[in-house]
Amino acid sequence: MTTTEAIHPRLTDACEPAHLDIDEQSSLHAGHVGDRAHGGGHYTVAIVAEKFDGLSLMSRHRMVYDGADELMKQEVQALSMKTYTPAE
Repeated sequence: MTTTEAIHPRLTDACEPAHLDIDEQSSLHAGHVGDRAHGGGHYTVAIVAEKFDGLSLMSRHRMVYDGADELMKQEVQALSMKTYTPAE
């Protein structure tokens, strides 16, 4: 199972998204200390969820990080995200 495949169900459970897109960006970071050869990968997430309604940006990001949980300790070195409510 790829890390992208591992992230998807975790964020689905945590955020119950209407839309979730996960893109691995590790190849764009080749050659620096945080690249895939030196540890976890780089990922970009776009997520739309009703659960974000009324939450601050920081709270939305915390929900995503909490969903990724232990993957953030080794498999994911960097996680960039865009979080939206369905109305946004």
